Amino acid sequence: MIGRLNHVAIAVPDLGAAAAQYRTTLGAEVGPPQDEPDHGVTVIFIQLPNTKIELLHPLGDDSPIRAFLDKNPSGGIHHMCFEVDDILAARDRLTAEGARVLGTGEPKIGAHGKPVLFLHPKDFNGCLIELEQV
Repeated sequence: MIGRLNHVAIAVPDLGAAAAQYRTTLGAEVGPPQDEPDHGVTVIFIQLPNTKIELLHPLGDDSPIRAFLDKNPSGGIHHMCFEVDDILAARDRLTAEGARVLGTGEPKIGAHGKPVLFLHPKDFNGCLIELEQV
């Protein structure tokens, strides 16, 4: 059911500084900032040969990333995203196995323009999991 690792998301307190660090210090290909108001974040994707890194920064006062940064002021890994062929079939299989889907349980459109769901971190060894339909 689970496909390749699509990205690792890192919450950052300063999006510009984090992007510059990946671009300058590590020599990575860094994309432009992209506001995602439905998710309360501004994102920047960093292309790697085998996956991506997603830098996350709060967009608005109600952003879930703001709460994460309040607990982790220096930032840190927020979630991992895995690809699935059929997000509804994956959701149904996971919930049948006892996993909890966050929110309404219905997919939202993510930063790549594809349906996404998030799974409760307590069900996955403390790691928030995002599923993205490819």
